[in-house]
This record gives sequence, C-alpha cells and structure tokens, in this order.
Amino acid sequence: MTVLSAEPAAERTGRTPPIRRPAKASRVTSLLGVVAPPLALIILLGVGWNVMAARMDSPLVPSLGAIADELVTLAQSGALWTNLEVTLTRVLLGFAVAFLVSVVLGIAMGRNKYVQRFFEPAVLLGLVTPGLVKALLCVIWFGISVVNPILAVALAAAPALIVNITQGVREVDPQLHEMAHVYRFSGWTRLRRIWLPALAPSLFTGARLGIAMSWKVIVLVEIFGLASGVGYQLNLEFSNHNVAGVLAWTVAFALVMTAIEYGILQTLERRAARWRKESSV
Repeated sequence: MTVLSAEPAAERTGRTPPIRRPAKASRVTSLLGVVAPPLALIILLGVGWNVMAARMDSPLVPSLGAIADELVTLAQSGALWTNLEVTLTRVLLGFAVAFLVSVVLGIAMGRNKYVQRFFEPAVLLGLVTPGLVKALLCVIWFGISVVNPILAVALAAAPALIVNITQGVREVDPQLHEMAHVYRFSGWTRLRRIWLPALAPSLFTGARLGIAMSWKVIVLVEIFGLASGVGYQLNLEFSNHNVAGVLAWTVAFALVMTAIEYGILQTLERRAARWRKESSV
C-alpha cells in the first residue's frame, strides 16, 4: 500500500518553490518596455535639434523653446483646438467612407477573380497617383465645399485598404467558408462572425497606411482650396515666414497622429486579436 505524505511537494523533493513576480510589477515592466524606446528616440531627436539650433543660430531653425512658446500661444488663443477639430472631422468622415467602400470591395475582389480583374486597374491607379494630384483635382472639381476634403481623403485611404483586405480574404481558412455554408449563415452574420475577425490584422495594417495618406492629402486640400484647418494655418505661417509657427503646427499634427496610433488603433487591435491568444492557449 502506498502511503501519501502530508508534506508539501516542495519539501519532499527538497526544491524551493519558484517565487512568482507580482502581476503589478509585470505590468509596469511591460509598460516600460513599450514606452521607453520611443521616448528615448524623442529625447534624442530633441537634444539633437537643440544642438543644431544653437550652432546655426538662425530664425530658420528655431529652438524647442521657441516652438513650445508658439504651441502654448496657439493653445491659449483657441486656434489650435478649433483647427485640429476641423481637420480631424474631415479626416474621420473621409476615412469612414473609404473604410465602408474598401470592406465591401476588398471582400468581393478577394472572393471573385473577375471582380478583382475589373477593379484592379482602378486600385493600382489610386495607389500610384500622388496625393498632390488628388488634392488638386478635388479642389478644381468641387471647390470650397464639404465634399472636397471628404472625397480627397477617401480617394487617398481606399486603395491601401482595398489591397490589404483583398490579401487578407485570400488567407482566410477555407474551412470557415464551409462551416458558414453548412450552417447557412446570413451575409451579415458572415461579415460579423467570420470576415471582420479574420481580416482584423489586414484591416489595421490598411488603416494605418490609409490614415497616414489621409493626413497628407487633407493638408494639401486645406492649403490649396479651404480657409480653415491645420493645412490652412500651415500655409498662413509659411506666408508670414514664421518657421516656429510651421513647426508648432507640425508638432500638434504629430501628437494627434500619435494619440490615434497608440490610444485608438493599438488598443482596438489588441482587443480584436484577443480571441487569437485565447484560442492558442
């Protein structure tokens, strides 16, 4: 008969049980690993810029202090928030249009080779056409109107989204299609339960490229054909030969992009990919 000992397993084997790190310390370490590298790069760039500004001693290369003063002045006057809101609204509306069209067209192109061959030249043309050309054409055709910036942003963002979604559709497991067919899923159920979760990596990759292109195009549209927004203010500061003002608006622009990337896109991407981690456990 085997007699079970009441002693803990660690005492029977003579080994010391492993010390578990607190979850809080692990989260702090993980957060530092994410924040520290980009923060170090920003500090390095800032120090390098200040050294260059001190050596050149020119109004064309203002110091970080001068740029910060311009940024504070813009924030206190309210011009910063008003124009950022206008530009951001235009970008979001245009990107929403591009996203809806791209999801439908990308899935259709990935599923049907004839649809792909029909739309492929147009997508390729959208990819290779410079953003400046799209901005100028929208200004010429639509002038100062709501349609102008929204259409320009949609034309800039859609091609990259369509290409990524089409590639993602081709990589979806065929067994998922068979399951949807066997259980007779509706089109909406297939889109919500199969396509969007499976296409999440492609959607977020395309979204990053599309939003980057959208910001570039909206600035050009606001410079050439609108009387408000960040692009208009950049052109105004350039006309006044205020380099610190140009850089202040550029920094504000970069901060908004950083907030969108780290605060929205990466958060949504982690939540969308959570099921992959759970299924791999």
